[in-house]
Amino acid sequence: MSFSFFKPSRPKTPPEVSKAIKDSLNALDTKTVAEVKALEKAMEEVEKNFAAMRCMLSGDGEVEPNVEQVSQLALEISKEDVISLVIHKLPTLGWEARKDLVHCWSILLKQQVDSTYCCVEYIEKNLELLDFLVVCYDNKEIAVNCGNMLRECIKFPSLAQYILNSASFVLFFKFVELPNFDVASDAFSTFKDILTKHSSLVAEYLNVHYDEFFDLYEKLLTSSNYVTRRQSLKLLSDFLLEAPNSQIMKRYILEVRHLKIMMTLLRDSSKNIQISAFHIFKVFVANPNKPREIKIILAKNHEKLLELLQNLSGKGGEDEEFEEEKEVIIKEIERVSRLPILKS
Repeated sequence: MSFSFFKPSRPKTPPEVSKAIKDSLNALDTKTVAEVKALEKAMEEVEKNFAAMRCMLSGDGEVEPNVEQVSQLALEISKEDVISLVIHKLPTLGWEARKDLVHCWSILLKQQVDSTYCCVEYIEKNLELLDFLVVCYDNKEIAVNCGNMLRECIKFPSLAQYILNSASFVLFFKFVELPNFDVASDAFSTFKDILTKHSSLVAEYLNVHYDEFFDLYEKLLTSSNYVTRRQSLKLLSDFLLEAPNSQIMKRYILEVRHLKIMMTLLRDSSKNIQISAFHIFKVFVANPNKPREIKIILAKNHEKLLELLQNLSGKGGEDEEFEEEKEVIIKEIERVSRLPILKS
């Protein structure tokens, strides 16, 4: 007697998985979304297909993924416009589907077919998808998922460069101060990656958009939000001290407005912020080519500055080096204060 009807169904091929995902996402049309039962059924189908994609890309815990199938699936998803579809349907997807998508996203982007990152190449031809992901920070339900996907994209220079130079980049100055802590923190993680992953691209961007960028950044450094002040100050130090940004740093430390912000942050109630501010402030003071305006500010405020610095101490293992640096800066401020620079 044959029991063939008990045989497990044949596993889907990469083209079949791609088509199933596309069809189930297309089924999430306006009419379906408006009807509760229809939406539930459509979402079940999407989740089932996303789970199949995840299994094909990363295995099921017992069987390793087939390398050829992984590459073929990435190619099919690119070729059939599934990437555009999954991004635009993100606001409609349920929690489980979004989780699987985020897991699969990094795997798909890393897949090379004939030495080409096919999914990255697809996004390069459809760059508006990156703008869509950025704007999704305004939707707290999907913001963190989109943030994870954006950070995977930013690993690729061409995609990072587009975001950096796009109109949507300036939105990060708003997103990092959103009232939802998780969303704001995630937005800051993405903002940080944009400014630190590809330093030569950032240097090019800052050379062109210097004033616009630092006008906006100044608002973060002077924010009433402690977390924003601390994170933005630390990030400023991270990217300004990168070798490719040396010309930007030289320009930054010539401006009185930036010095005044650091002096204000030296008086912050948080010791962590004071120390971070010191590490940028010291570059203004140690600059052998300080403009006259900078010298005047240091001289006029030398008593308060010396008092602040003498009461400032480093953290843990940094103490000895910090004290040595502080001593050098104190001596330089004292030297400048004795110069006859206030005379016309």
